[in-house]
Amino acid sequence: MSARALSLSTTASDLISLTKPRLSLLVLITAAGGLYLAPGPLGPVRALVTLLATAGTVGAANAFNCYLERHSDQFMARTRNRPLPAGRMDPSTALWFGLSLAAVSLPALVLGANLLTGVLGLIALLSYVLAYTPLKARTSAAMLVGAIPGALPPLMGWTAVTDAVDAGGFALFAIMFLWQMPHFIAIALFRKEEYAAAGLKSVPLERGDESSRAQVVLYLVALVPMTLLPFQLHIAGTWYLAAAVVLGLAFLALGAWGFFKHLGKPWARQTFIFSLVYLTGLFAALTLDRVPRG
Repeated sequence: MSARALSLSTTASDLISLTKPRLSLLVLITAAGGLYLAPGPLGPVRALVTLLATAGTVGAANAFNCYLERHSDQFMARTRNRPLPAGRMDPSTALWFGLSLAAVSLPALVLGANLLTGVLGLIALLSYVLAYTPLKARTSAAMLVGAIPGALPPLMGWTAVTDAVDAGGFALFAIMFLWQMPHFIAIALFRKEEYAAAGLKSVPLERGDESSRAQVVLYLVALVPMTLLPFQLHIAGTWYLAAAVVLGLAFLALGAWGFFKHLGKPWARQTFIFSLVYLTGLFAALTLDRVPRG
């Protein structure tokens, strides 16, 4: 491979990394879940455009986040090798990349889906970049703000079909919102020193480990009944209900075990990993046991 080809390949790889592909994939899965579960006709073109435009919007938000946090990213093991803190890319390149993605993706959401979905995409982008990102260095309450754009993709998938924010779409939003709380806190617990070095606030740093473990349990207590709503709203059937109860009780038991036993980083890492298993299982059950469209 020539030096020029190698350089282009590296640049392309770095640009893709700005979109945080693993996080973007999780967002796309939940958005696809909203599309699939929503009642009403769903054409393949609308579905494809909605998913691609959602991916572009999320990618733009992540690129802006990388641009704004390029200095603090140097102090965290999981972020210090990103293109900006590692010095492989000029910051202006990341900024223009994010602007370009947003300029294409947001109009595509409006034209490919509908105005409501485009507005929700804009809210997700702005709240992530202009609210959540700067607040991370000021208060642990940023976690609550950041959960809003994280919970919007399944609602966006839902509204792309229904063109309305109704009970079903809100249920998916609420499940994703509450799920992020124990997920975020678990990360902050086993990466506490990195958060401190980067100057970022978190629940463990501001409230302590004991309060963090208690909050994990409280959010799980709220999450478990919320996951029953898709059954009550006739979005999914009894097999989903059984899966939601089993997964929810297992997640709650893991959280309670950590709280009552005063467990530390290994438990926090296990909780983080299980949160991903939990969400995957929950959305798989929703998909497999979906009530047929009306």
